[in-house]
Amino acid sequence: MAIRSQPAGLSLVVDGRPVDVADDGASLLEVLRDRLGLRSPKDGCSPQGQCGCCTVLVDGQPRVACVTPARRVRGRTITTVDGLAEADRGRWAAAFCATGASQCGFCTPGIVCRLDGLRAKDPGAGHAAVEQALLAHLCRCTGWRTILDAWDLVVAGGEIPTRDLDGANLRASLETGGPQVVSPAVALGQGGFSDDTAPDDALVAVPSDDGGWAVGATLSEARALAGKVQGRRTTVEAVPPLAVPEGDWAASLRTSWVEPAYLEPDASWCEPGGEPRSPLANGGAFGGKLRSGVGAVARALADEHGRAVRVLLSREDVVRLGPKRPPLAGGAAPDGRGALRVARTPGIAAAIASVAPGLAVEEVDLPGPPTSTEPRAAGWAEAAVLLAGARGAPGSVTDPVTGATAEAEVRDGTIHVRLDAGEPLDVVVLRSYATGAAHMALSWLSREGLAVDADGEVHDLTIRSFGVLRAVDTPPIEVELAPSSAAPVRGGDAVFAAVAAAAWCHLGCPPDWPTGTRWR
Repeated sequence: MAIRSQPAGLSLVVDGRPVDVADDGASLLEVLRDRLGLRSPKDGCSPQGQCGCCTVLVDGQPRVACVTPARRVRGRTITTVDGLAEADRGRWAAAFCATGASQCGFCTPGIVCRLDGLRAKDPGAGHAAVEQALLAHLCRCTGWRTILDAWDLVVAGGEIPTRDLDGANLRASLETGGPQVVSPAVALGQGGFSDDTAPDDALVAVPSDDGGWAVGATLSEARALAGKVQGRRTTVEAVPPLAVPEGDWAASLRTSWVEPAYLEPDASWCEPGGEPRSPLANGGAFGGKLRSGVGAVARALADEHGRAVRVLLSREDVVRLGPKRPPLAGGAAPDGRGALRVARTPGIAAAIASVAPGLAVEEVDLPGPPTSTEPRAAGWAEAAVLLAGARGAPGSVTDPVTGATAEAEVRDGTIHVRLDAGEPLDVVVLRSYATGAAHMALSWLSREGLAVDADGEVHDLTIRSFGVLRAVDTPPIEVELAPSSAAPVRGGDAVFAAVAAAAWCHLGCPPDWPTGTRWR
């Protein structure tokens, strides 16, 4: 997209071109995205400064743009991923595609900028240094290991392999439950995210405190009208809210609310009388966006105002409004009989019964954020884990929806996974999604949970407070794919449940999640 100059105020050099923008207190991220039309830096948590998706280079040094006032970088050189040297940008993009280091592509433009800065400073850096650099970032999709593989390819200096991506697109779409593109361009942030494609002159709408929508000419204006308050992270621990039903159980399990923690906040836009842009532009959000209402709001507001309207949720809005894994508490005997108490959620009893018909399910009303069975394998994964603990061995897990099967083992500090998801279609993509699912399972078991008070109010409103496992904390993950000519099916959910079960059994089945376990 062409850079659009604004009235003089601040002079910057952005991606090699001098520009002038108004000195009105905007963040560097807002200047780049909404004033200059550069959409590769992403807004995953703004203005929390915690996800790294908006990372750019300021005079060659990585900087999180959402918490950097534009006036602080007056006269300096700003480089987004689009402004990297063409050969370097192409090499990073090819390496991320070749290794499966980018899935949705929302976090990777910032990661590429940081790694390019690291390479300029220390081209011989090893994995430990790369993992330290990645502390400033969150990636929910890949499990980090494939990003290390991409770094190795880039710094090795050899030719980066290419492959036919038709099968990759099919496998990625299967894993996310919707159309998904695999290409080098995706790693550069060109996956077609909803907010990236909105017209430049669209109004912006954000949730207001009164339950309505504040509409402004710019994002900062809309947020000011809404009275947006910065999110916070509480010092209160996430505590499982339900008690295990009484019984003589071989294993018991208690969980809390868990945030799907997708990186791209819900976003849509619509022209008057048109069809709203889907918030699922290039990823499935692990089921967390399937019922997102931003599209319907964009359509209604566009018709009301007679012009295009962008609708955006902040990270705090996503936490308050988006669906969570329902908390549960249960116990089971080795023969599969048991009892499970769970926050009332449509479809949860059927999900549990699909893998554990011997568990008696009691649904209870519980103050807290909305819950759903749509986040990854909600209900049936917990049941599979509980039964594995009661048996004393993880065994094989079969996805009751797709039929994919997975086995996992924790051995010598490494997570070993074997997956049969039918014909792989593309081994790089399938292995990437399996690695990401394994990372999510370890994160769920050991770190993830939301602090919710007795009135049901969520107190963890920053993206770092969700507990997503960092690169430095993630152990090696090795994935074996079963050769198969059967029809391809989604495999990530089976891996998610199998790794959670194997890791829990490895730890001796501590009943309360998150367990606080450190894997490295």
